[in-house]
Amino acid sequence: MSASLLRRGLELLEAPGRGKVPPGLQRGRDGLRAVGTARRRKRARDPGRNKATVKGRVVKSAIEEYHKKAAVNHLRENLQYMLKGRFVADKAVTEQVLAQNRGRKSKDQPPKKVAKKKPEGTVFTEEDFRKFEREYFGRP
Repeated sequence: MSASLLRRGLELLEAPGRGKVPPGLQRGRDGLRAVGTARRRKRARDPGRNKATVKGRVVKSAIEEYHKKAAVNHLRENLQYMLKGRFVADKAVTEQVLAQNRGRKSKDQPPKKVAKKKPEGTVFTEEDFRKFEREYFGRP
């Protein structure tokens, strides 16, 4: 707690009629003294700046720091830059670059492409089946 707050508290608790200190004087450690000398001493003792701080340091606002360090989404500018170019890379080159940037772990590998099975068709036609029925079962 500061000395001035303590002094004010004592003044409030001081009993009436005990003889208050005149307004031009102040009670300190070494008795009554003029307020002006106390101010002069304080001014002489305390220079204009705090020596513990870094020279030329400016107090920064926390909100400004947050806005500076906030993540910025550059997707729109990047897409415009990429779409502006006329050169389109070959599919094989892009696949090779993607493969080089992929990790070696199994979780980084893309799933294996499974070849689609062709529906198993028959060699025989409908006419061959009818001919077989006639010959085997004896139906005309």
